[in-house]
Amino acid sequence: MPLKPVRTIVIVGGGTAGWMTAAALSKLLGSTHHIRVVESDEIGIIGVGEATIPHINEFNRALGIDEDEFLRATQGTFKLGIEFVNWGGLGQRYIHGFGRVGQATDALPFHHFWLRLAQSGLASPLEAYSINTAAPRQAKFMRSRPDMAGSPLHDLVHAFHFDASLYARYLRQFSEKLGAVRTEGKIMQVLQHETDGYIDAVVMENGEKIAGDFFIDCSGQRGVLIEQTLHTGYEDWSHWLPCDRAIAVPCASADPLIPMTRSIAHAAGWQWRIPLQHRIGNGHVYSSGFMEQDQATSILMQHLDGKALAEPRHLRFQTGRRKQFWNRNCVAVGLASGFLEPLESTSIHLIQTAISRIVKFFPNTGFDDEDIAEYNRQTYVEYEQIRDFLILHYKITARTDSAFWNYCRTMSVPDTLKRKIDLFSSNGRIYPEQGELFTEMSWLQVMIGQGIVPRSYHPFADLPPEQDVVAYLRNVENVIAQCVKAMPVQAEFIAAHCAAGRI
Repeated sequence: MPLKPVRTIVIVGGGTAGWMTAAALSKLLGSTHHIRVVESDEIGIIGVGEATIPHINEFNRALGIDEDEFLRATQGTFKLGIEFVNWGGLGQRYIHGFGRVGQATDALPFHHFWLRLAQSGLASPLEAYSINTAAPRQAKFMRSRPDMAGSPLHDLVHAFHFDASLYARYLRQFSEKLGAVRTEGKIMQVLQHETDGYIDAVVMENGEKIAGDFFIDCSGQRGVLIEQTLHTGYEDWSHWLPCDRAIAVPCASADPLIPMTRSIAHAAGWQWRIPLQHRIGNGHVYSSGFMEQDQATSILMQHLDGKALAEPRHLRFQTGRRKQFWNRNCVAVGLASGFLEPLESTSIHLIQTAISRIVKFFPNTGFDDEDIAEYNRQTYVEYEQIRDFLILHYKITARTDSAFWNYCRTMSVPDTLKRKIDLFSSNGRIYPEQGELFTEMSWLQVMIGQGIVPRSYHPFADLPPEQDVVAYLRNVENVIAQCVKAMPVQAEFIAAHCAAGRI
């Protein structure tokens, strides 16, 4: 006898996670399922996840969203990468850009030839060999040119900066047009089946009982369902990622409008800078074990590019993940599933991959243990791989100017990360795991940018005569420079294509 299908989906919490989930499921399931989003206007959202990575383009395309319309609605700008300042050492800076670095040969990845010449002082900085890192230095932006195969303009890869609250509002309107129903109010009680502990319904402040077959917890770090109700447990990673506080404040815009996020390392953490069309989003992520709140606030306010537009908001978090992301008939999405600081703009991406995985493992009312276990296994791996990439930024540093950086520099790291560091440090070899979010290009840029100098490189890089390798690198650099020269500045591009009205 076939099992009863899931028909009623209750999403607890709105914000970016809730409305991304509602939008995707409403688009996919249409009128065959009833999707209910329960959120309270009185409970604020963190709303600092305003920077993304290129995978969000796939999500928007799947929904059929017009990019220019979406950018106008969210005061959005473009992003080609992230600039890291003072991470490897005070005064040092580098860009982790999206897309390709250099021009690969049949024999070897580009960076082995670059390492050969860098050892003898004949190479330019690595960022000169990628259009995604060269363009932001001049505030230049344009979309990729699919018709120009072989050109760096074809290789441009972009993501976005946007106002997270406006994105949630945009997706709410999108979802409601497709039949999703929003219920405003606070949840006062969660009802569970006596026999198996599965969630049966949530009870609202006004007494309304909202029953469902499948519950998705998007309630943020509180984890109303996954933790407060199901007591799933949490794995703490703060010994590797010791920052546990953040202060967020918007400020007035400043020129130029650069197409990249900026991360500036301070004495006990780092500051983000995210330029939108109507303002700049700023924040200071820090460790309360190494810095007091007043000092952290003072550092942030002293490093704004314009007048503060609101009072600073103080946030607390604990890096780590739930011991299960899917427990019984409940899946946690977004901050309800765990917290990885927004150093590499992965927060919204983790919402996106959770939604994709929910679709792959969409249940019937039997909620098979095998499916749930595999969902959890895949999500564990994803979180751990991103965790390792974030730890890399803290571990590989020459900074000795504060107790925080001394701790980070000398701490032990997971074996999975140590293997990658050791492999690159020896001969410049990079082998991300299959399906890993951060590619060879990402690991290369951050490891070089943080200050790792490999002892050697692949022996094949010594086969061509030196003058041929010099000419090869010089050609790549010159072609990229000419393409960047031909690009418009981002402010002009936005004015021509997706300028939003002023708020």
